[in-house]
Formats: sequence, structure tokens, C-alpha cells
Amino acid sequence: MSVPRLNVRLDLEGSARQGDGMGGYRTVWQRVGQLWAEMKAGAGQERGAEVGPESVVSWRITVRGARAGDPRRPAAGQRLRMGQRLFVIEAVAERDPSGQWLTCFAREEDQA
Repeated sequence: MSVPRLNVRLDLEGSARQGDGMGGYRTVWQRVGQLWAEMKAGAGQERGAEVGPESVVSWRITVRGARAGDPRRPAAGQRLRMGQRLFVIEAVAERDPSGQWLTCFAREEDQA
């Protein structure tokens, strides 16, 4: 197994509920850290969305390993940000038996 080339800096974001002052809430995203990553694009597709066609690309994003429960470990439901681009994390798995590297299976959605 080759060593990944971590050459892309990404912000790791987590969601939090924030009261809207009327008894409800809204979801806000907060930066919880920065990670260096290797990114590899997968399959892409177009699907219908509420406001028209939407382009969806799957990504394999490799980052340094961290134990479960460590705040530096990405988790499903979080997202990675590169400028205006957002990558929603769907799953995270160890890339190697020692857990030195993690693979984040993510999707990038872009409104066309």
C-alpha cells in the first residue's frame, strides 16, 4: 500500500442546532479543525433536485488516522470544506490495518 500524498488542506465542520427565537431551530455549521488530505474523485451523476438538476460526485478523501472518539477523527454527518466546495461525509473507515490512515467516503453536490 502506498503512502497517500496529503496535499489538500480542508476544514472539518460539524453541525449544531441554534434556536431561531420562535421555538424552532436551524442547523449551523462550525469549523472544528483543519486536515491535510489526498482527494480522489469517483463516479458522478446528475439527479433532480428541488431547484433543478444537481451534479453529485463521490470522493475518497484520505486523512491521517485518529482513534474513534478523538475530535480530530472525521465522522459521518460532518463535512469537509475547500473554499466554497462542500464534501458531505457519508462514512469513514481505516484504510490500513494499523489505522494510520482513514478514508472518508464523501459526496460533493453542486447545483447546476
